[in-house]
Amino acid sequence: QVQLVESGGGLAQPGGSLRLSCAASGFTFSSYAMSWARQAPGKGLEWVSGIYSDGIYTHYADSVKGRFTISRDNAKNTVYLQMNSLKPEDTARYSCARAIASVAECDYWGQGTQVTVST
Repeated sequence: QVQLVESGGGLAQPGGSLRLSCAASGFTFSSYAMSWARQAPGKGLEWVSGIYSDGIYTHYADSVKGRFTISRDNAKNTVYLQMNSLKPEDTARYSCARAIASVAECDYWGQGTQVTVST
């Protein structure tokens, strides 16, 4: 079955960095686009970034553009989210997802990893 397991979350200071990882299994990873989304307390799900199967084409939400970088290693069945210049408003639970049709349309989600940006 499809499994997506995120790691790398934690506490960071404003201006700091974190790198999230998502290990995928149960499907042909190299054939699918992958995405990251986040949900802050009391708010709805926000799509953050997506990367197509070849790893070349990427997309970002305006709120993270220029600060976050998505990448993937198809040999390791893993997608990453490098987060730099973190802000308190980046505090959320981050989940990776398998995308279908487009990077904003996803069918399987991981459990997520918590990111807290605070002094």
